[in-house]
Amino acid sequence: MIVVHHLNNSRSQRVLWLLEELGLDYEIVRYQRDPETMLAPPELRRVHPLGKSPVVVDGDDVLAESGAILETLLERHDTGHKLSPPPATPEHLRYRMWMHYAEGSAMPPLLMSLVFRRIKSAPMPFFAKPIARGIADKALKTFVGPQLKVHFDYMESQLQQQGEAPAWFAGRFSAADIQMSFPIEAGAVRVGYQRYPNLASFLQRIQARPAYQRALQKGGSFSLLG
Repeated sequence: MIVVHHLNNSRSQRVLWLLEELGLDYEIVRYQRDPETMLAPPELRRVHPLGKSPVVVDGDDVLAESGAILETLLERHDTGHKLSPPPATPEHLRYRMWMHYAEGSAMPPLLMSLVFRRIKSAPMPFFAKPIARGIADKALKTFVGPQLKVHFDYMESQLQQQGEAPAWFAGRFSAADIQMSFPIEAGAVRVGYQRYPNLASFLQRIQARPAYQRALQKGGSFSLLG
């Protein structure tokens, strides 16, 4: 039996969604973030030394890192290539790039945006507030903001619809879209999609999928910090 150690409002929601798309049986062990620090509880360290989620136990193996978890589950359980293009094909090269792009390129500026925005509102001595806010504002304006624009412009262009078929990151719906869902859902909160109709359409389509809805029902409500 596959066991998902699931932290609320985290990347483990993607794992639940993948398992629902594959129609696999699994169990959920739930954890809640600390409401003040938003960190995972220390109990997760009993499962994996990093104390992060997702962590998946599949047989005798303890799997960490969401991208690696998805790829391992697909290798073991998606033998018909329902959610992953066959190896050594052009589609698989594109698929693999997006599987790694999600965390390697898309998430870092989103995380920096969250950190610097929280610095601006963090409690601190009154004399330090102008300095901290000035540093945060400059970082957001001169580095983080431009980086977000580069990446979201790129993602928007890659979802340019061809003909009548809906656009997916690897050409057809695949685990790459599941992996990309986290930065795109974070972007809806931290960037906004008024100028990105393709990303807005993508978000509506994935959230309407029955497997996505089932994952929400089993994993609980899902929302990301702005």
